[in-house]
Amino acid sequence: MMKKKSIPASKPFLILFLCQIISALDVPLDLSQPPTITHQSPKDYIVDPRENIVIQCEAKGKPPPSFSWTRNGTHFDIDKDAQVTMKPNSGTLVINIMNGGKAEAYEGVYQCTARNERGAAISNNIVIRPSRSPLWTKEKLEPNQVREGDSLVLHCRPPVGLPPPIIFWMDNAFQRLPQSERVSQGLNGDLYFSNVQPEDTREDYICYARFNHTQTIQQKQPISVKVFSMDSLNDTIAANLSDTDIYGAKPATERQPVLLTPTGSTSTKVELRGNVLLLECIAAGLPTPVIRWIKEGGELPANRTFFENFKKTLKIIDVSEADSGNYKCIARNTLGSVHHVISVTVKAAPYWITAPRNLVLSPGEDGTLICRANGNPKPSISWLANGVPIAIAPEDPSRKVDGDTIIFSHVQERSSAVYQCNASNEYGYLLANAFVNVLAEPPRILTPANKLYQVIADSPALLDCAYFGSPKPEIEWFKGVKGSILRGNEYVFHDNGTLEIPVAQKDSTGTYTCVARNELGKIQNEVHLEIKDPTMIIKQPEYKVVQRYGQVSFECIIKHDSTLLPTVMWLKDNDELPDDERFLVGKDNLTIMNVTDKDDGTYTCIVNTTLDSVSASAVLTVVARPNPPFDLELTGQLERSIELSWIPGDENNSPITHFVIEYEDGLHEPGVWHYQTEVPGTQTTVQLKLSPYVNYSFRVIAVNKIGRSQPSEPSEQYLTKSASPDENPANVQGIGSEPDNLVITWESLKGFQSNGPGLQYKVSWRQKDVDDEWTSVIVANVSKYIVSGTPTFVPYEIKVQALNDLGYAPEPSEVIGHSGEDLPMVAPGNVQVHVINSTLAKVHWDPVPLKSVRGHLQGYKVYYWKVQSLSRRSRRHVEKKILTFRGNKTFGMLPGLEPYSSYKLNVRVVNGKGEGPASPDKVFKTPEGVPSSPSYLKITNPTLDSLTLEWGSPTHPNGVLTSYILKFQPINNTHELGPLVEIRIPANESSLILKNLNYSTRYKFYFNAQTSVGSGSQITEEAVTIMDEAMASRQVDIATQGWFIGLMCAVALLILILLIVCFIRRNKGGKYPVKEKEDAHADPEIQPMKEDDGTFGEYSDAEDHKPLKKGSRTPSDRTVKKEDSDDSLVDYGEGVNGQFNEDGSFIGQYSGKKEKEPAEGNESSEAPSPVNAMNSFV
Repeated sequence: MMKKKSIPASKPFLILFLCQIISALDVPLDLSQPPTITHQSPKDYIVDPRENIVIQCEAKGKPPPSFSWTRNGTHFDIDKDAQVTMKPNSGTLVINIMNGGKAEAYEGVYQCTARNERGAAISNNIVIRPSRSPLWTKEKLEPNQVREGDSLVLHCRPPVGLPPPIIFWMDNAFQRLPQSERVSQGLNGDLYFSNVQPEDTREDYICYARFNHTQTIQQKQPISVKVFSMDSLNDTIAANLSDTDIYGAKPATERQPVLLTPTGSTSTKVELRGNVLLLECIAAGLPTPVIRWIKEGGELPANRTFFENFKKTLKIIDVSEADSGNYKCIARNTLGSVHHVISVTVKAAPYWITAPRNLVLSPGEDGTLICRANGNPKPSISWLANGVPIAIAPEDPSRKVDGDTIIFSHVQERSSAVYQCNASNEYGYLLANAFVNVLAEPPRILTPANKLYQVIADSPALLDCAYFGSPKPEIEWFKGVKGSILRGNEYVFHDNGTLEIPVAQKDSTGTYTCVARNELGKIQNEVHLEIKDPTMIIKQPEYKVVQRYGQVSFECIIKHDSTLLPTVMWLKDNDELPDDERFLVGKDNLTIMNVTDKDDGTYTCIVNTTLDSVSASAVLTVVARPNPPFDLELTGQLERSIELSWIPGDENNSPITHFVIEYEDGLHEPGVWHYQTEVPGTQTTVQLKLSPYVNYSFRVIAVNKIGRSQPSEPSEQYLTKSASPDENPANVQGIGSEPDNLVITWESLKGFQSNGPGLQYKVSWRQKDVDDEWTSVIVANVSKYIVSGTPTFVPYEIKVQALNDLGYAPEPSEVIGHSGEDLPMVAPGNVQVHVINSTLAKVHWDPVPLKSVRGHLQGYKVYYWKVQSLSRRSRRHVEKKILTFRGNKTFGMLPGLEPYSSYKLNVRVVNGKGEGPASPDKVFKTPEGVPSSPSYLKITNPTLDSLTLEWGSPTHPNGVLTSYILKFQPINNTHELGPLVEIRIPANESSLILKNLNYSTRYKFYFNAQTSVGSGSQITEEAVTIMDEAMASRQVDIATQGWFIGLMCAVALLILILLIVCFIRRNKGGKYPVKEKEDAHADPEIQPMKEDDGTFGEYSDAEDHKPLKKGSRTPSDRTVKKEDSDDSLVDYGEGVNGQFNEDGSFIGQYSGKKEKEPAEGNESSEAPSPVNAMNSFV
């Protein structure tokens, strides 16, 4: 025997499926069975009186049942009523109302009976009532005159209809009246005002009642409400108002809450289990009270509690006995509170615990029918057999009634019948039919043969084996053709024959056989199971934030079983995507173009196959600049401050960081908005400081991370009162434009700074350190005043005070100014020059007396110019140079002088007006320096063993030339340098023939000039001696040989490869052989000097910025060594040849270009020509 298991508690999702399978255990319709009611009308059946009445009653059975009806407990003979017919093969009644019948005539309680030879089933009692939508009774409605702040109730009192109507309030334009915490509709349909306001005045408060069954709306007469204020009425009007017209005699004041409904402090409420509990509290008061709900001694049920009608209604759905208790509503405002306790009792109409089920027994078997129900109060249980109370039904020896249970023993075929269980209490009843069918039938399997089941891996697999037989067959399952019976914990065997594989795997695929057997026979059936791979979303859509009008895309990449065809669908907020061409659905993505605020929401990708469905969601947040604030309001108006409040606009999913407040001065600068202040984004009010005599308007701009909103609409204007000025003009100055005047200037006050009309300025001045009275003048609409006839450059005390029609500003502070300057009268004296070296000199002078400056001392200017060069004794165009030394300096450095030259200079004092007279010219001379390089070096007339050299003297000899130095050395065909030879040449020579040179040899020459100070910059050249004729002929003979041509081609190819490799390595920063040779063939004077062999020491290459080594000489005629002068650079002045700071420090640079020294390397000033390369090769 197979082990049977109940449905695991961990798999509730199978219950519904298995319950549906259980219905397959019903008796097949080809076998005899008692009737079963399959469909019937509801117990309380409200019908439309204008349409035919259809009372449904459907049943099945074998043989097919016949139908009969009772009405109000007596037999209803439908044949005697021409308006009533019964549908063929059905018990459904059709009452013809549309052809003359009246629905009211057919009100009553109807019950259907379905009967065949094995028993009778009965329906519920069906109460038929036609719906009613009566009109309002005519009544005279008096106008409601109410004092502002009082409460008011407008009664609706709709006519009693069936079912009750839906109530709502509208105006004459069929627009719903706005409701709020202050004004709202109660559950009874009345309109409650916690306190009335002037805007409540109107004459068209209309209550409407909508009757859904008849699709009609009834309208009450309009109600008029007039709200008045006692303060606004004169005595005559007040005297004409009667006591009944006025809802109070005292002026409107704030009041603590009072409940309008329910009345009193306590009330009771009874509700039925499963219904919706609605509790209501509406209070009057000023300010409008706020309602709060609590449950005494407990909590309000979570997930079932809702607050409606601005928290005035407490709604609890699906109530149970546990919801009974005391519920307290509390109405509170700033003046106090009031509460009301509602005692709730939850009763229950009968509900099933165990409803009786059909019994199929074989002759001689035993069985039971169980009928258990509960309710409050507890329901009574009664049994009927074939629609007759069981106490008066025909006796059956196999039947025994025991309260809510009928016990059957050794049943026979005559025991077949339909039993009815009725559970009832004062709140309702339950009626259930259950038959006992006695049959003897061999097993039959109702599941189709070879049915294919397809299941997703790791999901439950349920293989059906719906069966029938009497006695009840035993079920066994096998896998495979010759498989053994299935047992074990990996299978669950259900009572209805279903085989469950809780976690189906790939190896669960195969053929399964179900075998059903009882004492009358045996039958089997095969089904097939296939396991499919699950559908998965391997790339899910992700949360996105996008700015308005941008583009966004969600991905949804899936993986699925190859035999299943998936369909992908996108939803927005669990609904279809908008029908908009901006939404582009691709194979594995969703793209939204030109995103708008409406696109904000949750997007879900759903993938469906015939077997499974998966989904993934992502939220799209559309951000944008905030909407502008609105409803700007000015309160708390004072002379110098005001409070501004506003309502923020939509932040568009990006929190507002701050608000910017701007103002417009409509009096002085209309149309121009100025920044006032800003406040955090959580603040919606600000206290603003104001200036007098300004017509203010304000606007607010909201700012978030995306940007600034549009400005709000301007606030109302607010004109502040005039006052005397709070401040005086700024930036007051006194500077003379001429030697005999004083120009007083200031910054005019802006319009809003004037504080009132008639803005003027009181300008006052007096000479400093002189016992003079203040001189004053009042001016308007200017920002300058000129005082004439003043002494030259004397200090004045100055002040400017603002005033207007209401008075003066506070006493202004004084500033010191000076009357106009004049040119200095005295030149600096005792000018001395100290020559430091050939390019630098230092000049000294005595300061002039400050009184003679006649203005602000700005400094001294040194004019200097070259008179002539001492080496050439020739004059040239005089170009004066100027250096300025700021402040009261009495010395300065003159850089950039030319060596061996005669100079003149003079010094002048400078003030704001200009320069004073020059000092007498001072003459000084610079010593010799090293010469510049020779102007040129030419090498001509090459022979086998000689070369002719020609040169030009240095452009700048910088002294008397003593000689020229020529150095040269050979270069072999591997570009290595030979020994260096030096020749000294008299200064008056301009050419030289070098003899005894090697033929066909390249030479490198280094040439420079000397003075008594030292050697100047060198110039370099290269040249080649020619070959003899025999060598040339041999070369020609070799060059015409094929092997030589091939060799040359190979060499050329190797050179090309080498160049490519060198280029690549050089780009990578590496060294290469040519570079190494170049480094090895540096200028010869860079090589160390040895005392024993007389070779030259190391020299620095100025262009490579290498340090000078021992034995080096100054490479330029303009280089200044630091040890030559102890003067700091701060002694240099400002001039055309250099840059100087305000303190006279020199920040220029003076240096000459220096040629490379001779070296034992292979570097030359130009690349060798092809002919030279060939000569070197040979």
